[in-house]
Amino acid sequence: MKIAILGAESTGKSTLCNALAASMREAGADVVVVDEYLREWCATRMRTPQAHEQAAIAHEQTRRIQATESVTVIADTTALMTAIYSDVLFQDPSHYAQGLEDIRRFHHVLVTATDLPWEADRHFRDSPEGQQAIHLRLQEVLREHGVAYSMVYGSGEQRTLAALAMVMPLQANSNAESETYNRWMAQCEKCSDAKCEHRVFRRLTGG
Repeated sequence: MKIAILGAESTGKSTLCNALAASMREAGADVVVVDEYLREWCATRMRTPQAHEQAAIAHEQTRRIQATESVTVIADTTALMTAIYSDVLFQDPSHYAQGLEDIRRFHHVLVTATDLPWEADRHFRDSPEGQQAIHLRLQEVLREHGVAYSMVYGSGEQRTLAALAMVMPLQANSNAESETYNRWMAQCEKCSDAKCEHRVFRRLTGG
């Protein structure tokens, strides 16, 4: 099984990848997490990539995912996120073909919601406004190309259990969670407003 965790900056992708992997291992699954190559790239060079460097980053992310031989792979982003950023930041849509071909190899696509507080992180993050632009464009592309995805919201264990219910429903008590998700998605699947997402989430969960 291949699981892709997609999302804008500061939406908890890496945290969710590792927490979900731990939960799945507890359930007996053989799981490997493929980390986000972009973060490694930025940490090494102490800067964000330029337009002409996007293709190599996308190819390396795909290569690392494909090189993994585990029964279950959880990818902390895919080449599609590179395509999204290239489009939004550099007005370069040329990487969508690879990104879409790549994402169709996954059994589950989870998108992290923007209900977590945005946090600065040196070279790795832009701004809350940039986060929203990426969040909106990602959902647009997935819908336009018929790629099924599930939105994951909440924090901590709540978010992990929600993701687990989507990828391993027999291992999670997901009835109540599924009902909440259905009601939340009905209102928010076409909305990229973080305040709106957070407000609806709190109302549905009684928080």
